[in-house]
Amino acid sequence: MRPTLFIVAKAPIMGRAKTRLAADIGPVHAKRLYRAMMAQVLRQVRDPRWDTVLAVTPPHLLGHVPDWDGVVQIPQVSGSLTPRLAALFARKGPTLTIGTDCPQVDATDIAAAFRGLKSYKHVFGPASDGGFWLMGANGPLPRAFFDGVRWSHKDTLSDVTDRTDGRFGVLRMLTDVDDLAALRLYRRSL
Repeated sequence: MRPTLFIVAKAPIMGRAKTRLAADIGPVHAKRLYRAMMAQVLRQVRDPRWDTVLAVTPPHLLGHVPDWDGVVQIPQVSGSLTPRLAALFARKGPTLTIGTDCPQVDATDIAAAFRGLKSYKHVFGPASDGGFWLMGANGPLPRAFFDGVRWSHKDTLSDVTDRTDGRFGVLRMLTDVDDLAALRLYRRSL
């Protein structure tokens, strides 16, 4: 199976994306930043060595968001992150998922993750907030793999790695830009 990178994305609708950041900086500025981060991620991670697919929400906007033009799109399944990730990792073969919250991610990171899947069943890109900016697996994963994970929590990454055999690849740590403190941390890293 061809390696596939899924980018989990929300339509850039005011008040629907980057809600925690919007609480700190306002919905207009948060939408602007979200669109810029999403464009940067899309520009930096697409590569002919793997298929890049946007898993988007809401599904009725599939094919109607100009920011997504030129990228293969599929709808996300409904529900929390648990069923959405489970659906993406139900496919056979090397699979990666990222969001649009880490504008510093690039094709070098994605290539390193796919290389990691040659030695490990799982690979993770840890985020400074205790979560992860990338997860990869040689799928399919068991349907219940993500059940009970505490999302947006300081122990999200450890909740997920506890479901592995304890052997997994680890990439560099990045910052998920979810709130004003993370935005400031990201800007300082530039």
